[in-house]
Amino acid sequence: MRKGLIYIDNTLKKKERTVLAGLSAACFDEHERSTDISMEELAALVETAGGEAVAMLIQNRATPDPRSFIGDGKVQELKELIEINECDMAVFDNELSPSQMRVLSEDLGVKVLDRSGLILDIFAQRAQTKEGQLQVELAQYKYLLPRLTGMWSHLVRQTASGGSSPIGTRGPGETQLETDRRHIRRKIQKLEEELAQVRKVRSTQRRLREKNSMPVVALVGYTNAGKSTLLNCLTGESIPANNRLFDTLDTTTRRLRLNETTEVLLSDTVGFIRKLPTHLIEAFKATLEELSYADVLLHVIDISNPEWEEQARVVDELIRQLGAEATPCIRLFNKCDAYMGILPHGDDIVCISAKTGEGADVLVKKLLEMLDRGHHHVNLVIPYTDAGIVDTLKREASIINMEYTDTGIEAEVIVTPEVFGRVKRFIPGYKEPKEEWEDD
Repeated sequence: MRKGLIYIDNTLKKKERTVLAGLSAACFDEHERSTDISMEELAALVETAGGEAVAMLIQNRATPDPRSFIGDGKVQELKELIEINECDMAVFDNELSPSQMRVLSEDLGVKVLDRSGLILDIFAQRAQTKEGQLQVELAQYKYLLPRLTGMWSHLVRQTASGGSSPIGTRGPGETQLETDRRHIRRKIQKLEEELAQVRKVRSTQRRLREKNSMPVVALVGYTNAGKSTLLNCLTGESIPANNRLFDTLDTTTRRLRLNETTEVLLSDTVGFIRKLPTHLIEAFKATLEELSYADVLLHVIDISNPEWEEQARVVDELIRQLGAEATPCIRLFNKCDAYMGILPHGDDIVCISAKTGEGADVLVKKLLEMLDRGHHHVNLVIPYTDAGIVDTLKREASIINMEYTDTGIEAEVIVTPEVFGRVKRFIPGYKEPKEEWEDD
C-alpha cells in the first residue's frame, strides 16, 4: 500500500489531508478549552474517520471572534498552512456556530468541520445495526437543521452577482430552504417515533430479563479504554477490539457466569469522549438508557493514559446526565500492567489488565459481593397450603435448588430484602432480630 493512501471497500482512496485548529479562550470552562491533549485526540478522530492530520494551530484569546471564531489574523495563518500542506479540510476542536462555519469555509476555501460534525461522521461509518443507524441519522439531522442556511448561498450568488440579493430574487432560495427545513423536521419526527418503538422493544426485553432474575452489568468508559478487550477477557469471546476511537458503537451483550449459582448479562456500550455533541447523547439514549437499568456499572479507566482523571470525570458527568448516577459502580483501572506508579486502591476499586487477564478473578469476586449486597441466601420449607409463594420466587428470586417433599416444598434461594420480608416466616427456626433498645 502506497503512503498516504488507504483501501476502503477494495477501492483505492486518497486520505484527506487535514489541518486542525483549536481555541483556548479565557471565557471558556476549563474543559471546553483546546489543549495539546485535546488536539492529539482530535488528530486520532481524524485518523479514525479516514483522514490524515498534517498541521495544527491553537489560538489563545479572551473570547471567540463572533464572525470567524479564531480571529481574522489566525484565519489568514490557517489559510497559509492549508496552502503549504495542500490540505483538503480544516477541522476545529470546538463547536462552531452555523454562521462561523460558513464564514470559515468561504475564507479558507476548503471544507470545514467542527468536532461534533467529525464525531457524527465517524458514527455514520461505524453504526452496523438498524438501531445504531437510526440513532446516527437522527443526530445528523439535528446537527444539520440549523446549518441549512449556508448550504443555499449558491442560489443567492446565482440570482445576484453583487453579493446580497436584490428584492425579487430571493424567492427560490428561501422556498427551497423552507422546503428542506420542513422535510428535515418530518424526518426527525419519524426517526424519533422509530426510536420510541426501539425503546418499547428494549423495555419488553428488560422485563423478560427481570422475570428470569438475570442481573445486568454494563461496561462504561472513555473511548479506547479497553471495554471490548475486557468483555473478551471475561467471557472468552472474540469480539473485535482495535486500538482506535469509537470501535464499538452498537451495544454487545454476552452471558457471564460468575460462579455455580450466579450468571449475569455483560453489556459493552459506546465509548464516551469529551465534548460529545449534546444531540448525540440524546440520540443514543435508546442504547445508553440501559445504564440506568443495570444492576452494576463497570467504569473502565485506562490508567496508562496521563489524562485518565479528566477522562473519568467526563464519563462520570455523562453517567449523571443519563440518570444512572445512583447505580452501584465499580471503578475498574485497566492496563495496570503498563502503569509504573502506585495503583489506586479502596472500596469498589479493582486494578486489572484486560489484555493479560491479571485481576480478573478479583473483579469477579467484587462483582459477586456487590450483587449480593442487601440480598439474603436462605433455605425455606414452604407448606403446600402456601405454594402460591413459589410463583413469587420464580419471578423475583434466584432459585438455587427446589424439591417437593412429603412435608412441603424445600427451596434454597437468594432473595431481595423486599422478597425476604414475605418469605422469612418459611425459614425454619427464624426469629426476628431485636433492636438494641428492646429488652432481652
